[in-house]
Amino acid sequence: MAAEQDKTGSGGPKHVAIIMDGNGRWAQQRGRPRLFGHQAGAKRVRDIVEACPDLGVEYLTIFAFSTENWRRTQAEVSGLMALFRRYIAREARALFKKGVRVRFIGDRIRLDEKLVALMDELELLTAGNDRVHLTVALNYGGRDEVTRAAKRLAYEIEQGRLTHKDVDAETLSRFLDTHVLPDPDLVIRTSGEARISNFLLWQSAYAEYEFIDTLWPDFTPEEFAKVCAGFAARDRRFGAVKA
Repeated sequence: MAAEQDKTGSGGPKHVAIIMDGNGRWAQQRGRPRLFGHQAGAKRVRDIVEACPDLGVEYLTIFAFSTENWRRTQAEVSGLMALFRRYIAREARALFKKGVRVRFIGDRIRLDEKLVALMDELELLTAGNDRVHLTVALNYGGRDEVTRAAKRLAYEIEQGRLTHKDVDAETLSRFLDTHVLPDPDLVIRTSGEARISNFLLWQSAYAEYEFIDTLWPDFTPEEFAKVCAGFAARDRRFGAVKA
């Protein structure tokens, strides 16, 4: 494996971000309501998280609910919020025991108090873990994140703690939701759609992308391993060229 890394200039991805798409279609193909697909998708998250250590994936970021998903029917949105609450309550102890550290990114203002309290409790419970860093993007949008970061940065300037001369890419990054995380190496989108849907716009500037046809509930750890192996064979130059 070491020889392969030297040849390609890259090992496996350390940080993988996933746009988990296709739950609704998966359910409809089976004649079931969309929430049935979301429930199946939540179970798949557990399998992928458990696969990370053996693949050398230290950070996993998943797109659970976007700032645009509020446009869905009230029934689906309410069902998703209830699913998030149940998932956190049910999986909290298992995540802790497996050494998973959980973080949430996104704007929490619009989320209900019970859900936010569960999120806070899970972050606190798992704060000492480092086997896998699981970040859940909930009510998250890339443009919204950068806008909120810019507002916080502007406030610091207003308060005299920074000046306009201090503002550069590194400074702005410190105000992003993901400021404690490395940028993703690999972004995967399931279900055959080839768009990034406002996900980690700033952080994925040099990420590799993989768009696959598999619907999220069918995305197995074995397929995950294949995608990660394919990443290891890519030549990542970050804008440079080989001499």
